[in-house]
Amino acid sequence: MLLHWEVLMAQRRLLLLSNSTNPGEPWLGWPEAHIRDFLGAGVKSLFFVPFAGVRLEWDEYANMARKRFAEMGYSLVAAHETASPLEAALKADALVVGGGNTFHLLHHLQASGLLPLIRERVLSGIPYIGWSAGTNVACPTIMTTNDMPVVQPASLNALGLVPLQINPHYTEERLPNHGGETRLTGCWSSSPSTARRPSSPCPRGLRSAWKESRSPSSDRKLQNSSITGWNRWRYAPESRSPN
Repeated sequence: MLLHWEVLMAQRRLLLLSNSTNPGEPWLGWPEAHIRDFLGAGVKSLFFVPFAGVRLEWDEYANMARKRFAEMGYSLVAAHETASPLEAALKADALVVGGGNTFHLLHHLQASGLLPLIRERVLSGIPYIGWSAGTNVACPTIMTTNDMPVVQPASLNALGLVPLQINPHYTEERLPNHGGETRLTGCWSSSPSTARRPSSPCPRGLRSAWKESRSPSSDRKLQNSSITGWNRWRYAPESRSPN
């Protein structure tokens, strides 16, 4: 199983984050060290996908991202800013998909033709960074999103960059006197267990960073449990393990 996993993922470099910001901290503050460490010195240009933005206008989202990544030493172009987003995605050194509403993100990835292109680029070894909805869309489907379906995508099938389902902002907390299901129960109901459906990818949960954060050097081996407590999930050929 582990051997198959490593062969399957050998060319993919992914940094998947639960949340972009901790309360009281700058935007992309807590993951900055992880982003720098992940991208390394060879990456200069980024292609940013703001399509998950609903309440946040795409221009505003792109400007936020451009300013923040410029502080880290990277240039950035957003998908909606260019007449040829497919060409811009092909030229960039790395791909960044921001958080927001996962249904909105997937719908526009499908409509723009970027969905298959991004998948092809990541399979060829281009680094991919996603947070929240950007993490969800890296999964086989978006069926473990927490978001409301504000738009109907042509399909719930997503990028399929990892062979599992991730639930960003995962928590086991339950409100007192609340009769609804927990996140754990909801994850399993949306992604049936492999014991019943061997082809179904098991869900894994990413807690928000304010609950549990790790240093860039932390090495967290893949566990047997289906729901884990990582606030970020990284795969790179040199490490061959999430951390």
